[in-house]
Amino acid sequence: MKNTWRLLKKIFFGIFIVHISWFLFFIVQKFSVSGFTIANLQTKMLIVLAVILVIGLLYYFWLRQIVFVKKAYFVLKEIFFIAYISSILYLLSGILFNPAITLTQLGSLIQGYGLNRDYVSYRNMGPNIKLAVIASEDQLFPDHDGFDLKAIKVAMKYNKKHPDKIRGGSTISQQVAKNVFLYQGGGFLRKGIEVFYTFSIETIWSKRTILERYLNIAEMGPGIFGVQAAAKEYFNKDAKALTMAEAAQIAALLPSPKRLGKKPFGNYVIGRKNYIVRQMNNLAGDPDIVALLK
Repeated sequence: MKNTWRLLKKIFFGIFIVHISWFLFFIVQKFSVSGFTIANLQTKMLIVLAVILVIGLLYYFWLRQIVFVKKAYFVLKEIFFIAYISSILYLLSGILFNPAITLTQLGSLIQGYGLNRDYVSYRNMGPNIKLAVIASEDQLFPDHDGFDLKAIKVAMKYNKKHPDKIRGGSTISQQVAKNVFLYQGGGFLRKGIEVFYTFSIETIWSKRTILERYLNIAEMGPGIFGVQAAAKEYFNKDAKALTMAEAAQIAALLPSPKRLGKKPFGNYVIGRKNYIVRQMNNLAGDPDIVALLK
């Protein structure tokens, strides 16, 4: 058993080195693109890497001589391997399966909103809700590598002028990374890990898989997760039977599902629905989107 665990650690350490090197290469490329600034991510990442390097050197040349520190190092190393191996297996399982439960869904249960969901296959979602969500959340979804630089830049500019009304610039891929692997809320640590998992799912999953996971796990009302549950709740029909207007109405709830997903819908939701319908008509002829909707 110990020998098997040692072998697993060696294999996954090699995978980790390749994984993190590929990620850092990707980030360095992104840094060379004007506009890729997620709250000074480059500076903060360099600081983190420098701190890790300093701690590593201190441990190698001095701290490992201290018995307590050496024991703590071995415990942390084991925790790291368990966490990394688990996350990789979870990442690979996401190619075929929806998550059994997410932290956001668990939080909904704890907060008393319940958990109303009904995972459905990509085929049984229908084209309208797929198009509505793309039109609402991420119109460049088929084309980007997980990050919409223009949207990030616009959101940051808006947030500086309106600190009380924060606007996100996250792509569907980023939202899937956050919802599947992480938790709601901000902060550099969560955002940095989100960037890492966004890169990972964009590398391993197809765009169709990413969109399918999003449409099944996104919150679309208080305690309502996924397009099938939302279609049943708001229109008493299956997701694949939604009209363009109905799909747009559900997509209009995504920015703040707990607040906006209460019937009767307010003027903001109705206005946003009409905007999304117009965008759906504009995008309907895009060949990349048409291919993705099938």
